[in-house]
Amino acid sequence: MGYLLRGILIGLLFGLPVGAVGTMTVQRTWNEGIKAGLLTGLGSSAADCIYACIGALGLTIVSDCLLRYQKAILLAGGSLILLMGVTVFRRKQDEKKQMDQRERRTSLFLTSFLVGITNPAAILTFLFAFSCFGITGRSGVLQSIALVAGVFIGTYIWWGVLSFVTDSVRKKAGNVNFQKTNKIFGSLLILFGVVVLIRIFFQEE
Repeated sequence: MGYLLRGILIGLLFGLPVGAVGTMTVQRTWNEGIKAGLLTGLGSSAADCIYACIGALGLTIVSDCLLRYQKAILLAGGSLILLMGVTVFRRKQDEKKQMDQRERRTSLFLTSFLVGITNPAAILTFLFAFSCFGITGRSGVLQSIALVAGVFIGTYIWWGVLSFVTDSVRKKAGNVNFQKTNKIFGSLLILFGVVVLIRIFFQEE
């Protein structure tokens, strides 16, 4: 089985769109359309690729450093999710910030990327996935590139499916109360942020 195909399978098996980024993707697709959802998913897939690359290349110095400071990184990620949840919850209506399209696209990508990258434990997930598929850190550079590219494709398929399904449901739903939906999505993000912050205190030193 080629490394590209293995990467796609790993992305499909371990890249389910759950958690905070999944909520962000649904909320943004619902409020702003499918492009917003796809850009949000793109940020998360990019973060996954970085961690997959660290695992595929066997960069133990980098992974050890990230895991050593995992609590601080998770604290930043949990706080970010909590802040975004509060922002969405308090939004009175479906209003976009006063920024041009390029700035908005950057914001959609960057916020989901930051949420994804502030989860160093993803390295362990990919190391486990690689071992299940018989992949070690001794793989060649080209094989590692193909593997990471496959992970990106696999994870992004999920984000594409989630965005298309959400957009289809939104169109069939017709007129909706954006204030109510923002409160729902905002509450979910707040919940995810609180869960991340609580988990920090239960981690072993």
